[in-house]
Amino acid sequence: MVESPQPDNKELVKSDKEAIVEEEKAAAEQKEEEKKDAEKVEEKPAAKKEEKVEKAKRFPVFKQDFEADTVYLYQFNRTPMVPSVSPFCLKVESWLKLHGIKYENVEHKMKLRSKRGMLPFVELNGEEISDSNNIIEVLSQKFGKEMPAQLTAEQKVVQHAMITMVENHFHWSMTHWRSRNIENMLKGYKLDLGAAIGSKVPASILQFFFKHTYCRKSLKKVKAQGFGANTDEEMDQYGKNDMHALSEMLGNKEFLFGDEPSLLDLVVFSHMAPVVFVAKEHPCPLRDYMEADCKNLVGLVNRMKDRCWADHWETATGEEMDLNPHIPKPPPPAPEEKKEEEKKEEKKEEKKEEKKEKKAAKEEKKAATKEEEKKEEEKEKADEKKEEEKKEEK
Repeated sequence: MVESPQPDNKELVKSDKEAIVEEEKAAAEQKEEEKKDAEKVEEKPAAKKEEKVEKAKRFPVFKQDFEADTVYLYQFNRTPMVPSVSPFCLKVESWLKLHGIKYENVEHKMKLRSKRGMLPFVELNGEEISDSNNIIEVLSQKFGKEMPAQLTAEQKVVQHAMITMVENHFHWSMTHWRSRNIENMLKGYKLDLGAAIGSKVPASILQFFFKHTYCRKSLKKVKAQGFGANTDEEMDQYGKNDMHALSEMLGNKEFLFGDEPSLLDLVVFSHMAPVVFVAKEHPCPLRDYMEADCKNLVGLVNRMKDRCWADHWETATGEEMDLNPHIPKPPPPAPEEKKEEEKKEEKKEEKKEEKKEKKAAKEEKKAATKEEEKKEEEKEKADEKKEEEKKEEK
């Protein structure tokens, strides 16, 4: 008999062990692959979240679609007499114009304020800068600009003292005059409150609101500076004394320190322009005193106006009151384009009329069908009554 070969038990045992090892390895590999897949899945939403955060990034400013190195100025609205009744707003804008810095006035109907609750303030490259003196200092460093006048150390000391006098003493004399009577603001600068704040509320209500907000608040600020016990005549005299000191310093010079304007000239201009340009028909003791006894200050105001504003002053005041006279406007449409636009408008009107006529015709048809239906119903009712009457007779 031929014996069949018997399987080796050792080989069977080895093959079983190998199979177990292979299964364990395969299971481990599967776990590793699952972990990798899970990590990839987790990475993808994280990356998406990061992308979303980058897209949704907002700057701590009002103007989000700003241009790089463009100054966005927030200030009070224009008036027919001066570009701004606020000397601090006028100072900042005049400084920007004098140095040829690219800027844009933002229309906000006097509703926006800085984080400190002040006007003016500017936004530059997604950052807010407030306080007129701080604005000029920061922008001077940013754009490398200085006032034309080169001052000595002694002149800088005098400039600091005189700026302090104008901004912390004369300013309150003028503020007191503007706030003690609402007519001084409305008629003195020909101010239209409705147009200024973009409101359709009746003028009488706006004036009442303006009197009990702006005027009262301004007078409280004047009193807070230590002028609470002074009469109107005394406050006016304080302003006249300051103007006399500036007039004596100016003398026959073009500017306060010589032939070129300094920061002091800019400050004096921004505070005196709202005095010089008060409407002639409205009484103003400070304006009258300047025109009579400080004529050289009037000349300084006009020279600084021409130096900073040139022709922009006329377009920023008067009837236009253009908020950005320095920004080129798009050219008016050509006569052919006007005709085409008119034709388009006429076609639109014709289409509207056709639609109206169609609607009217449909309504008439509906009304006619309704009347016919009513008549048929009435006839049917009449016929039914006749039939009933005949039956009753029978």
